[in-house]
Amino acid sequence: MTTDHDRITTPITEDLLRGAADVERTERGLLPHRLPARARPQIPDDQLATAEARPSGVRLAFRTRATVIELDALPTKRAYRGFPVSPDGAYDLVVDGVLTDRATVPGGRVRTLDLATQAVELAEGPPGTARFAGLPARDKDVEIWLPHTEMTELIALRTDAPVTPAPADGRRVWLHHGSSISHGSNAERPSGTWPALAAAQGAVDLRNMGFSGSALLDPFTARAMRDTPADLISVKVGINIVNLDVMRLRAFAPAVHGFLDTLREGHPTTPLLVVSPILCPIQEDTPGPLTTDFSTGTLRFKALGDPAERAAGRLTLNVVREALAGIVAQRAAEDPHLHYLDGRALYGASDHAELPLPDDLHPDSAGHVRIAENFARHAFAAGGPFAPSAG
Repeated sequence: MTTDHDRITTPITEDLLRGAADVERTERGLLPHRLPARARPQIPDDQLATAEARPSGVRLAFRTRATVIELDALPTKRAYRGFPVSPDGAYDLVVDGVLTDRATVPGGRVRTLDLATQAVELAEGPPGTARFAGLPARDKDVEIWLPHTEMTELIALRTDAPVTPAPADGRRVWLHHGSSISHGSNAERPSGTWPALAAAQGAVDLRNMGFSGSALLDPFTARAMRDTPADLISVKVGINIVNLDVMRLRAFAPAVHGFLDTLREGHPTTPLLVVSPILCPIQEDTPGPLTTDFSTGTLRFKALGDPAERAAGRLTLNVVREALAGIVAQRAAEDPHLHYLDGRALYGASDHAELPLPDDLHPDSAGHVRIAENFARHAFAAGGPFAPSAG
């Protein structure tokens, strides 16, 4: 029988992490980032600065015989002024590819946003421990998926047997960029976001660059993707550009071309899939901007734009889909590795009827499962752009 005194403390280093662009060393430990250090000074707003530091798709990966694993971490949780703090983020334990357990870390910092003034307050709090016990006493590959909903400083890893970094497994690397839906939105657990589920079905190694509210064709994001080794790349773009009302059609098309040009500088023949937005009725034919609506006591969203202004170049989801399909068709004439997927093939009218968007914008956990299944069927199956023989 082991006791706390028998625990082995393993320093948390970059070679234990998968899915991160780099790490920031803090006073307490390690903070994973999904954008590299050279890109972060160019981030123009707090939305992306916090989103890229929430480690969607990032996990500790190691081999061990340990039966007890403890991870000390300092989470930073989100709250809106006047509403409860978000639930504690989940830490998913995956053993030899099988989801085995789940833990949370109570406490931590609380970051409160005032939606009226955009002022932010940070309240300090203590770190905590995610603990997993009763694991089989044999050599096994372990992953701890970090919460996609909160920034997570990693402090210490303790086990009752030695830990070594997980060996390379030969899986293809899938690099994906998208909005809050790709980030994980309302999925209940980090291994249950649609990119994580689709990656498991496609037997690929996920690098998730889905940034809540921030899939805006930013050049620094394109450069970060250009410089990231990848065997497969997908870009799911459009909904943030519509709901933030950041550009018109005249600017949108050249921005897409520029983003794809940058990707191709580093990945000239990598299978590249451009995915348009999933169905979102409030924005199909109504331009942004989008606003939050708490009138029912829960967070919902509504669009404020005038549909009549589409003729003047205001963007809606249908306008974006048409533009993306045209851009990909034009470029694919000289780029046989470029593909297009209408997002409504992932979540369309029949899916919405069965699994409506709870806040009118984001899918819930069941919606993430549906999107993942449809993506895997279109992308990873035989004949799909990401099929093993493709490219």
